[in-house]
Amino acid sequence: MEYRKLGHTDIDVSVITYGSFAIGGTMWGGTEKSEAKQAIEASLDYGVTTLDTAPFYGFGLSEELIGETIKSKDRSKIQLLTKFGMVWDGSNNGRGDFMFDIEQDGVVYPVYKFASKENVIKEAEESLKRLGTDYIDLLQLHWLDSTTPIDETMEALQRLLDQGKIRAAGVSNYNRQQMLEAQKSIRLASNQVPYSMLKRGIESEVIPTAVENGIGIIAYSPLERGLLTGKFFQGNALSSTDHRNNYFQQFDLEKVKTLLEEIEAIAVDKRVTLSQLVLRWTTLQPGISIVLAGARNKDQAISNAKAMDVTLSGQELEFINEQLAVVA
Repeated sequence: MEYRKLGHTDIDVSVITYGSFAIGGTMWGGTEKSEAKQAIEASLDYGVTTLDTAPFYGFGLSEELIGETIKSKDRSKIQLLTKFGMVWDGSNNGRGDFMFDIEQDGVVYPVYKFASKENVIKEAEESLKRLGTDYIDLLQLHWLDSTTPIDETMEALQRLLDQGKIRAAGVSNYNRQQMLEAQKSIRLASNQVPYSMLKRGIESEVIPTAVENGIGIIAYSPLERGLLTGKFFQGNALSSTDHRNNYFQQFDLEKVKTLLEEIEAIAVDKRVTLSQLVLRWTTLQPGISIVLAGARNKDQAISNAKAMDVTLSGQELEFINEQLAVVA
């Protein structure tokens, strides 16, 4: 495993970071708690010291599973990254930006983007309890709430920094202008954004702005929620409640299939999986600080961590990029 400083901070993070969206179960067709805990354990055993989560992932379940798993660990050797600003429990009283309705256990919950000062503080306290810790290494705004001024949200994050309840403050899904606006009120440590072989839009403005301002880029969905593992093209069935049934439709699946067939030769030659090749390529892209990789079980977690063992020559990277140009 390799470790890098997150943005301008002195926080060392593992280049492959454990992403816990799937283990929350929400939108993923449920979860198996024992397997989820084994995935977290295996990640830590293989050098993945950084765990990324959010209250929305399973309506608190993801945070709770992480908290239960690490309670006997050396907290100083683990970096906990979580978020705030996706509210499903009605505590926003209809305020914020409505996102969508989501059904869980037969109940429909309206989900809002909401990042008022009081909500930031409220959610941070709830996350601390679920995670079983007295500080969060990085607290991130999950999505921009257009009804709350950016400076109000950042003021709340600064308050948490001053109180020592968080070590660093970050955002997610921010564009260039929004990052610069936030920088007027606080020094951001990171911006968590979607980035993969199939989505490289942040290379034009977001990454250069982040690099210039000492903001780390946390890449999420590098495997496009499993599409770039190739398993989807091998007949693996998805649960009817799995959001990926719709998510995958945004891509030209025939072109994606061809891409994977072309680059698979490199994976076969190196005796690694397609997912490991894709993850390693992502970690080597300019401006990317860390890469989130989700795992629902022990084997997936180990595979993700071992992606850092893959070596890619300049010629191999050039070949991969040539294939990507066809998909773009």
